[in-house]
Amino acid sequence: MAPDRAAPAQPAAPLAGVRVLELSTQLAGPYCGKLFADAGADVVKVEPPGAGDPLRAWSASGAPLDGDGALFRYLNASKRSVAAEPDSPRVRGLAAAADVVITGGALAGGNHAGHGLDAAAVRRLHADNPRAVVVSISPFGLAGPWTGAGAAHGSQPPRDRAVNEFLLQALCGSTAARGEPDAAPLQAGGRIGEWAAGVYAAVVGLAALRGARRDGVGDLVDLSILECMTIMMGGLSVVGPTIMGGPGPGVSGSPGRVPEIPSIVPTKDGLVGFCTITAQQFQDFLVLIERPDLLGDRDLALLARRHARRDEFLAAVHSWSTRHTTDEIVELAAGLRIPVTPVGTPSTVTTIDHFTARGVFVPNPSGGFAQPRTPYRVDGFRGRPLVGAPALGEHTDTVAWEPGPAPVQAGAAARELPLDGLRVLDLTAFWAGPSATMLLGSLGADVIKVEGVTRPDGLRFAGGKPPTEPSWWEWGTMFLATNANKRAVSLELSTREGQDLAQRLIGACDVVIENFTPRVLPNLGLDRDAVRAANPATVLTRMPAFGLDGPWRDRTGFAQTMEQASGLAWLTGTRDGPPVIPRGACDPIAGLHAAFATLVALTARDRPGGGGVGAFVEATMVESVLNVAAELTVEHSAYGASLHRDGNRGPLAAPQGTYHCSRDPAGPDVWLALAVTDDAQWPRLCAVAGRPDLAADPGLATLAGRRATPAHDRVDAALAAWAAALPDRATGLAALAEAGVPAAPVTPAAALLANPQLVARGFFERLAHPVVGEHPMPGVAFRLASHPGPLLRRPAPVFGQHDDEVYRDLLGLTHPEIEGLRARGVLADRPAGV
Repeated sequence: MAPDRAAPAQPAAPLAGVRVLELSTQLAGPYCGKLFADAGADVVKVEPPGAGDPLRAWSASGAPLDGDGALFRYLNASKRSVAAEPDSPRVRGLAAAADVVITGGALAGGNHAGHGLDAAAVRRLHADNPRAVVVSISPFGLAGPWTGAGAAHGSQPPRDRAVNEFLLQALCGSTAARGEPDAAPLQAGGRIGEWAAGVYAAVVGLAALRGARRDGVGDLVDLSILECMTIMMGGLSVVGPTIMGGPGPGVSGSPGRVPEIPSIVPTKDGLVGFCTITAQQFQDFLVLIERPDLLGDRDLALLARRHARRDEFLAAVHSWSTRHTTDEIVELAAGLRIPVTPVGTPSTVTTIDHFTARGVFVPNPSGGFAQPRTPYRVDGFRGRPLVGAPALGEHTDTVAWEPGPAPVQAGAAARELPLDGLRVLDLTAFWAGPSATMLLGSLGADVIKVEGVTRPDGLRFAGGKPPTEPSWWEWGTMFLATNANKRAVSLELSTREGQDLAQRLIGACDVVIENFTPRVLPNLGLDRDAVRAANPATVLTRMPAFGLDGPWRDRTGFAQTMEQASGLAWLTGTRDGPPVIPRGACDPIAGLHAAFATLVALTARDRPGGGGVGAFVEATMVESVLNVAAELTVEHSAYGASLHRDGNRGPLAAPQGTYHCSRDPAGPDVWLALAVTDDAQWPRLCAVAGRPDLAADPGLATLAGRRATPAHDRVDAALAAWAAALPDRATGLAALAEAGVPAAPVTPAAALLANPQLVARGFFERLAHPVVGEHPMPGVAFRLASHPGPLLRRPAPVFGQHDDEVYRDLLGLTHPEIEGLRARGVLADRPAGV
């Protein structure tokens, strides 16, 4: 893109000098390490001697490999490789000199576990290296009833059983909400949870490093992939029934799957994706398809009723859409401000005009394929110049880190959180931006959320009370779930007084973060130069949907749009059906990448010689998602292979699916999920299902044999009959647990409150809200050894709750001055018009 071509030489990497030891294989841990490496850290990857990281031999499409697989080369560029066991003297020496140690992150499936450390070994690693930040990424965390050895029958999943992402999706509330109500619930394609866990771990790890450099003592970050996925892939919807008095924990209820209509529809030459989450967007969509006669149809205005008439409605949509090309539809819809995008496929995503104009895809340094670039920039820094992924053990005899300084002895006083003393001005709304600032607040930052009097955060009005109820704008369920740990001020930025106050607030803040469309901030007089003038030390982080330039610069973008454009939707759905959006995870994924980029900029500002000058950060939402969807791109550009959705099946386990327990007395929508992740589990599953004939079939003895479509169809039919005959799901799960077959209940969000692992780890924290009352709220996906207690210090704020204390204590305004601002509509105690 033009501004980058005109930029001066790239500055020094912000994380230059940071030493990261990566004791992790597969995907989540290496993606965490990649984020550190791209920001300039020296990342040394420790691999099992012999074969190394199993991902070296991996191709999701099964393409024959001549050397290391493309996904491995994407994840491990710019790292160094040491072939050694984790407890070897060489690795212990590297750990003693490391600033950050990343452990775990490998899930089961296809013999891809690699080496790993159990909970006791991770804790010993932390104890032996007290100056280092140890980041543990594990399926369930280091403590709780689902970790360690042994398990009671019926506990799901038993603590000594392998688990893969498919089962974690079933457990976290994601799968139960996806698919058609009269069909099996569906996984989200693309292993989104593992990618998300990697970037979540990177954010917390870099924040913990900031704390370690402040006081000289490292920390242990205990990240649970299940908790991360619960936050990002469906579990936050538990807030609705919790505060509204809906179904209680453990209740399955009736099918809750209602697919978005419209979403992805055929065109004259392909597919196009829409997002109509607001009433105005849906009305504009009816105008777009030349059906204004439907504007008065009240049934169609409601998604559930629209779905009941889906055949009729989709016939009208397709009659129009198939008469137009994708480009024509995108141009027409964008003109009406309807979120729209061509649907990315393996062969098209790298050719989309906006991505090519911005130079989003770059050559892998090893050659042979294209990959998405680093999804942010910090001033002129676009990620370090890439170096090809190392050969196995290439640096075993050459890596040498000088020992770091001795750790400072911790005193008796309570230790501060890693981001204590940092102040963030939060100008974000909806989910992506608020998820970033909530995490920063959970790590200790003082987050001041700014809401306009005439344009408050739109999430206040989603999923809560009707406008006939008192204070109905305080009941937005997603707002409550994504804005804990913040103070809130009202501020009408469309006024000159409001803009002047904003500049004064910037003067007191380390970070300003916003996710307006690109035109808004300059129109408010708060562009980069204005922020720099108000406070030269402030980091300004902008989160545009598609970037600050390029053909799509001014288009509206939501998570659904990102899922459609990136290819994640292409990987989700049944083999013979249309692509299905994964539903929402792209918002927090973008937020996490923005939070990481912000911490990278702060590290550069505060390091010796950094000058204390803040940076400008552009963290583009869609480019974050393209990094998470990278496997689709690299497989096609490296091997010409087109990954494709395949229902609940996948390359890492077979059989793998969801099976209806139709006799369960809990209700009509009770399903169990199972995944055979290695060949030894297969005959045990056959014994449980009472099908010795399947176990005796040599064609089914291997993963490859069971994955073949006719074979998997045959196995699925047998498992469906077995599950349908069970008296209840618990009986089936107990039998599978006894046999050591990985399985899990397909869990609706309302049942998450009863999950024994989440309960034991205190994932849900009780918060007392002044309007909504006291309720359990989803917390964060990690624990810190230095702060084992709750990390939600305050509930989501009511509108303008902290006006007096912030404007008085931070800016020195008097009570009459504050009241005058209220009288002139610059401040308010409620949104305008309610």
